[in-house]
Amino acid sequence: MQRRQGRVSAGLLLLLYQISQVGLQNIPSVTLGVLALNIFLFLNPVRPLHEVCISVNEGFYKRNWQRLLLSPVHHADDWHLYYNMVSMLWKGIMLEKKLKSVWFAYIIAVFSVLIGVVYMMLEFVLVEILDDPSYEMNCAVGFSGVLFALKVLNNHYNPGRVSSVLGLPIASKYACWVELVAIHFISPGTSFAGHLAGILVGLMYTMGPLKKIMRACAGGISSFADPARPRDYYSEYYGYPGYQYSTPRSYYDYTGGLSEEEQLERAVLNSLNERVQHRTVERLLGVFLCLSSFWKPPGPSKILVERRIIMSGDPMVFGFHLSAVQKRK
Repeated sequence: MQRRQGRVSAGLLLLLYQISQVGLQNIPSVTLGVLALNIFLFLNPVRPLHEVCISVNEGFYKRNWQRLLLSPVHHADDWHLYYNMVSMLWKGIMLEKKLKSVWFAYIIAVFSVLIGVVYMMLEFVLVEILDDPSYEMNCAVGFSGVLFALKVLNNHYNPGRVSSVLGLPIASKYACWVELVAIHFISPGTSFAGHLAGILVGLMYTMGPLKKIMRACAGGISSFADPARPRDYYSEYYGYPGYQYSTPRSYYDYTGGLSEEEQLERAVLNSLNERVQHRTVERLLGVFLCLSSFWKPPGPSKILVERRIIMSGDPMVFGFHLSAVQKRK
């Protein structure tokens, strides 16, 4: 393995700061393991990037199948690692508690390999349609394909939410498609086919046969796939001599089928929405004051912006990513 040399990675330090803000005790085990693996391989890559990236030429024609395993967990630079892992942190917290750790780890492993296969298929189709053999040489690395697939799963298991993309409210079920196009135009160097492969694999799981195939292959692990509806502990019939008592009261009726973690998550999101509404009013008042007295209200500090990335969810990460890319240019 070749250890990375050179200056201190600002993106890595910022990622470690974000993890410390959340707290290791609040990060599910598989999510924490994925973060640790990607950070370790960033500091100690197995091979140079050009020897781990996946492409039609390297993966299919040269039969370097090990690249299917290596490419998702290697990153081009510290900021590439930062944005992907902060997004993984948020999605992992959301999904691992719902799907349970064993099944979530199974999903990560299957998605990591399958997305590479679908990516090569998409690039091969582009070669045939556009008659451009250069697509066979496009080599991709990074965890973003898996993240797009997890975004599809998150929207499936948490329907009805609204995401903010570039400040625009977008229904969550369409957010991944909007982000796919937006990222491609704002940052052309990213892998459009890799992100699209992630979305397609996510749809194969939520709407296609992939989940059933994974259940069949997993055997006993299939019990971890979907959280069952809470058992109705209060709808049992209790018989006593000469008296029978029944109560159709259901815990499900009171909670809407949400677990304690989901109820807490819903309360936090509602609180965040209220804060957003209050901030909107404050901003309108600030605009009025600016126009009337040419006073510009001070912006939030960088630390507060970074904290909002974690608290507000993945759409805020995307918005911050775009602004950072524009600044670097």
